[in-house]
Amino acid sequence: MSEAVAVYLVRGDDPSLVSQSLSEVIDSLLPEEERALALEDLSSDEPDVGAVIDACLTPPFLASRRVVVVREIGRLRAEEVNRLVAYIGQPADTTSLVMGATGAVPARMVEAVRKVGHVVDASVPSGRGRSQWLTNRLRRAPVHLDARAANALGEHLGEDLGRLEGILDVLAAAYGQGARVGLEELEDFLGTAGGVAPWELTDAIDAGNVAAALSALARLTGAGQRHPLVVLATLHRHYAAMLRLDGAGVTSDAEAARLLGMKSNFPAGKARAQGARLGRAGIGRAFELLGAADLDLRGATGVGEQTVLEVLVARLARLGGGAGRRRVRTRR
Repeated sequence: MSEAVAVYLVRGDDPSLVSQSLSEVIDSLLPEEERALALEDLSSDEPDVGAVIDACLTPPFLASRRVVVVREIGRLRAEEVNRLVAYIGQPADTTSLVMGATGAVPARMVEAVRKVGHVVDASVPSGRGRSQWLTNRLRRAPVHLDARAANALGEHLGEDLGRLEGILDVLAAAYGQGARVGLEELEDFLGTAGGVAPWELTDAIDAGNVAAALSALARLTGAGQRHPLVVLATLHRHYAAMLRLDGAGVTSDAEAARLLGMKSNFPAGKARAQGARLGRAGIGRAFELLGAADLDLRGATGVGEQTVLEVLVARLARLGGGAGRRRVRTRR
């Protein structure tokens, strides 16, 4: 990070990643030996805005600059946000205020920080950006993973990238700083597989890959901690997009995106292609399966929730695979 500024706001969705980014900001502002004199961490479950502002206005002692840290500012009440925004508008020139937030942050605070400091995005990009983010992190890692190990680690963590730094630190403790780590050395340290993005489930279903779909489902409801009804809603939206496109006469992915209100053509194109493969009858059958599963999840039978979802996903995947086979036979 470049020259110190008055205020930093680190925000993201994963508490672990926000905490790691906060540490990186603090490291960039203070060498280890100055922390006892210059660093004041006022983080708590209920941040005291008055104490934070007083700390920021206190001149540094035996240090050129003070660094005041407060986490979880998203928990502040409206009047507390107003007080903090007022300070940010006229910050002390000898203090750097470093704030962390998981989840939503009031827009007026973000705007105030941007005028005098830096807003640091601690979230992981989606799509190709995620791979680049992971590559950049691994380049700075305390150990060097070979290509197979790096790919396995990324696939294993899925969306749970907040665990990355912990695994890398453990590997460094086990094998030494700068050690080269292959797949065999990595495997014992992976732990439970992390959650995955919902599109991994729907992509596997559309491909007719029952095993991959059930694996994605297990990770969504396990490490991903998604409630069965949330998974069902995800699947419903997936097929609802196909239903809206059916018979609409769209001739391109861009048209499909406009009709569905999507910003990207890519997911709209997937819905358009899979809807064409399934046909109206296949989409209708998918909704029959979704409706039956919804009743079962709400107590229509005594079958467990996970079993209901597994049966649904397997049937939908077979439906997707069957659509592909029917399409091939028709073309012959």
